[in-house]
Amino acid sequence: MSDSSNGYHISFFKPTTTQATANRNMVVWLVLIWALAIFGFQILLRVLEKPTPEPAYIGFQEVWGNIENGSAGVEELQVFGRASLSVLSKISITANDKAPLNNALSWSVFNLASDSLKESVVAKVKDFEKIKSEITNISDEGYIASKISLSSEIAPLLGLETSDIRSKILPLELESENMQQLAEDTKGSLPTIMEKYLVHNQSVLTDTKFLGFPFHYFYTAIFLLVLFVGLCWMYCVRTDKLNAKLNIVD
Repeated sequence: MSDSSNGYHISFFKPTTTQATANRNMVVWLVLIWALAIFGFQILLRVLEKPTPEPAYIGFQEVWGNIENGSAGVEELQVFGRASLSVLSKISITANDKAPLNNALSWSVFNLASDSLKESVVAKVKDFEKIKSEITNISDEGYIASKISLSSEIAPLLGLETSDIRSKILPLELESENMQQLAEDTKGSLPTIMEKYLVHNQSVLTDTKFLGFPFHYFYTAIFLLVLFVGLCWMYCVRTDKLNAKLNIVD
């Protein structure tokens, strides 16, 4: 008596029927297309990418030598302070990286203030720090008024317009205890920190806009989803044609 149970044996890797073999081959090809679309694009991004600095980093490099040896002028101090603030405006900064940036910003503001205003600037930063430490709600009217007042006084020292978003966070990043000296630790770590946050890998795939989106975003967030649905549709259509060709009725 023959073993009829063999008719129910299904193996993807060792198909036993013409239908199973054709189905296996089709699945393999569709998976390969999907893998190529994903990993091929990532490889292409890696091949084409090149380090591209933000304007803040270019400015920092131009003035860093004079900042380090203590010969920087007013404009150089402004560029240095704005570059530090540009990094502090980012949301992904680690605590270890933030400390030198706070020192750099506070020191540049202190040195940009005239001699007659230095003590006043330090005192106002201390007053704001005290208010900031005591509030329980950032909607506190006294806190908001103090923040606006300090920003309006300090922002012009850095050459910032009041409409510049960096002027809004400026009071939050100043530290009175770090204003009068640029620490040696800051000097040693700042170039690396600036490069870390202000130099990004870019290419034609990231800079080109397509339908209003950066191309790499459109490709990964939209095109790959459409492609997946298209491959599923193709599988269904090809399966129906295969069944019809082999006279198989579901």
